[in-house]
Amino acid sequence: QVQLVESGGGLVQAGGSLRLSCIVSGRTSNNYGVGWFRQAPGKEREFVTAMRWSGGTTRYSDSVKGRFIISRDNAKNTVYLQMNSLKPEDTAVYYCAARDGWIVGPINPTHFGYWGQGTQVTVSS
Repeated sequence: QVQLVESGGGLVQAGGSLRLSCIVSGRTSNNYGVGWFRQAPGKEREFVTAMRWSGGTTRYSDSVKGRFIISRDNAKNTVYLQMNSLKPEDTAVYYCAARDGWIVGPINPTHFGYWGQGTQVTVSS
């Protein structure tokens, strides 16, 4: 049973930084992808970034490219989301997700079968 547990959300001023963490447990191989998604009130859940665990290939949405960085620590089975230059429009619940294998083409939430509980990120102006 794959489990994901996020942490690190909070309140930050615009221009500030936060780092989210997600511990991934229950995996039996390295052939999988991990991603971060977010959902703002009244909006659909949207793709933020993803990484192929084996090899480290990354993908980013245009809205966060150059500001957010996804990384992993193999020894800790943890994936991180470093968020810099935060904007009020980044305010959302952020979810960590995982899936078997990798994805070719656009990424959306339906591609991922395992989800964490979410962590709130609020950016004040």
